[in-house]
Amino acid sequence: MTDTLKTGQRRPPSMADVAQHAGVSSQTVSRVSNGLTNVDESTRERVLASMQALGYRPNGAARALKRGRFNSIGVIMFTLATFGNMRTLDAIATEAAKADYSVTLIPLADQTLGAVSGAYRRLNDQAVDGVVIVFEAHLIDRGEIALPPGLPVVVIDSNAGSGYAVVDNDQLEGARLATQHLLDLGHRQVHHIAGPTTSFSAMHRVDSWRSTLRASGIEPPSVHHGDWSTESGYQITLALAADPSVTAIFAANDQMALGAMRALHQLGRDIPGDVSVVGYDDMEEAHSFWPPLTTVRQDFHSVGRIAMERLFEQIAAGGHSSLGGVTTVPTELVVRESTGAPRGVSGS
Repeated sequence: MTDTLKTGQRRPPSMADVAQHAGVSSQTVSRVSNGLTNVDESTRERVLASMQALGYRPNGAARALKRGRFNSIGVIMFTLATFGNMRTLDAIATEAAKADYSVTLIPLADQTLGAVSGAYRRLNDQAVDGVVIVFEAHLIDRGEIALPPGLPVVVIDSNAGSGYAVVDNDQLEGARLATQHLLDLGHRQVHHIAGPTTSFSAMHRVDSWRSTLRASGIEPPSVHHGDWSTESGYQITLALAADPSVTAIFAANDQMALGAMRALHQLGRDIPGDVSVVGYDDMEEAHSFWPPLTTVRQDFHSVGRIAMERLFEQIAAGGHSSLGGVTTVPTELVVRESTGAPRGVSGS
């Protein structure tokens, strides 16, 4: 029923072709395509059968332009390798599906201005209704990236300045809880294995660790920066814990804490008898480390859910929502067997 083009190719079947095949009007085919309910069930089944027989696909872009919405969001993310990013993306996808939205993921190969600008251009080509940025670098909060005007945007794990919605776990409180827990156990110093200096959340944890020590009258030691991997935690701790005065280590994520524990086992230093270890994230395997890991639990599901709520509010307001500022999700210290009082302290 479709015409043959001059090139010898057949044009895609149209709505009129489906209407003729099903013996109905084009308006009826349109109603079925758009999921409207004012169509007799037997007629709907006949139209759907004709669509399948002809290979007809409704023009989603045309329908989107008509209603002014694409039911699609874009997600810009630097890496899929970290525990937190994967959990956050899972929550975003879950909330999008509940609202009948699709997700277009743009992973960045590097955290440069060109990479981010390219991601914006690609999302613009995809015709999305809004964007969630899961981006831990400092590029955004330094004002070096101009976010697209008129496009609803929510930022996770960074800062976009005034006028944009930001959602993040309470990094400052999480690091304070970890450090204070070790001090309360009687440790006179807490060493920190931090994330990369380019990481927004890592540097917030460093700042909070330092301020918590100073609030107790303790001068912070040198910070040791890893790259979130178990290997970096292992290598740093091999050097750090060779010093017998080191009795407490706070690692900025659970993977580096696991590497630290491996190094301590290798050095023959008991956990927590000789050295206490605290991680950050509370990944599912944390309770199976040996000994089970004391860690800071981040609520990535709530971060993703709230980010989508903020984005949908902006979309409903036509991209001109007055909702901005930072929404902070509480963190929680989960105490397990990897921490205890240092030897010689009452109760150890």
